[in-house]
Amino acid sequence: MKKLPRVDLSFWVMKICATTLGETAGDLLSMTLNVGYAISSMILIAVFLVSASCQLLSRKHRPFLFWTVILATSTAGTTMSDYMDRTLGLGYVKGSALLVTVLLGIFAVWRSSGYSMSVDEVQGPRMELLYWTAVLLSNTLGTALGDFLADSSGLGFAGGALLISSLLAATALAFFFTRISRTLLFWIAFVLTRPFGATVGDVLTKPPASGGVGFGTIGSSLVLFSVLLVLILCTNRSSAAPSIPDAP
Repeated sequence: MKKLPRVDLSFWVMKICATTLGETAGDLLSMTLNVGYAISSMILIAVFLVSASCQLLSRKHRPFLFWTVILATSTAGTTMSDYMDRTLGLGYVKGSALLVTVLLGIFAVWRSSGYSMSVDEVQGPRMELLYWTAVLLSNTLGTALGDFLADSSGLGFAGGALLISSLLAATALAFFFTRISRTLLFWIAFVLTRPFGATVGDVLTKPPASGGVGFGTIGSSLVLFSVLLVLILCTNRSSAAPSIPDAP
């Protein structure tokens, strides 16, 4: 049975909201609460493993469970990336290069397995496992790319968000006006929404002196969680509403 949501505008809005919340919540745990990157990563990876296991065992699409796993990959990706880049000292460039290599390796395994890479055809535990592994790695990569754009590229928080949003807009135009593979465009957009969420998260949490809004990790996380919860409730209600039969 199909267990993933339909990919439409609401999906991408919730994806960006969830990944931005993952950025702020990950920073809240590791830095604001001073838990540290290593321990935060272990905690959030455990949350991801539990929620992903529940998703794999589920027999149908459950919106709250699905977006819980997405959020878990986003928060775990944030702390994992920070641990690689800062604690291990790899830096943004080396960390991003390593994550790109591993992510491409997952896609190569997926393609060589004979399974369709289209998310519309993800069925069965093996395909779902590949899907969620790719999601976790893409969100981790997005954090590293977002931090690089915001801190090391010279673009700043707003400039990094503008660059990523331009790339997302180009991907959307390619979807509507070209014949490029829809599966390829989906994964490009999926990867790009993570650094977009990361840079937006930085804009929301950083002080005005650093180019941000100054909501802090706690305020930003509460706002984003509320927005995501409302969107999930709205989409869940609309999908559960009975359809009106056509007139004879």
